[in-house]
Amino acid sequence: MADFFERNTFFIDEKVAVLKFTNSYKILGEEGNQIGIVQQKMSTGYKLLSLLLHKGMFPMHLDISDMNGKNLVSLRRGWSFFMSKISILDGNGKPIANINQKFKFLKAEFRIFNTAGAQIGKILGDWKAWNFHITDDKDVEMGVITKKWAGVAKELFTTADKYVVSIRPELTDIVKRKAIIASAIVIDMILKEN
Repeated sequence: MADFFERNTFFIDEKVAVLKFTNSYKILGEEGNQIGIVQQKMSTGYKLLSLLLHKGMFPMHLDISDMNGKNLVSLRRGWSFFMSKISILDGNGKPIANINQKFKFLKAEFRIFNTAGAQIGKILGDWKAWNFHITDDKDVEMGVITKKWAGVAKELFTTADKYVVSIRPELTDIVKRKAIIASAIVIDMILKEN
């Protein structure tokens, strides 16, 4: 659905839950209306196993869908014990890019690669891992992900996060746009779950 990815501002709102096995997020447009949903899929066996093992190690499968339930993008990761590699697939399950976590002392860093293995982007976060700049292979900014606080009480008593994803209007590459939106979910899942 081209209209979904042609937007320049997205609000990613993690659904509030005190105890949860899977993550889900609402995607809102600039007008504040819900335009999509992100739902994590996890088998019952993994849910039970997550009571014993750290959730950040588990395979990850999330689907980004529009409000009609049409799958737009999927995110997949296998078992992870140190640095994560996430595959981004289009709505038909075809790989379009990868996001690889990199080790960097006191900073969050991820690299975005196309299916041919060429780096097409880099994601750098500040020391608090709440603000991220996404640049292309020439270090030109493509977008920004920032954390939007929802209030101290809500943040203290839940694990819910809110992010604003801003994409430069000049960026017309649909794969890069999908990767930027996927990055907000990946960052939350990898950094915040740890």
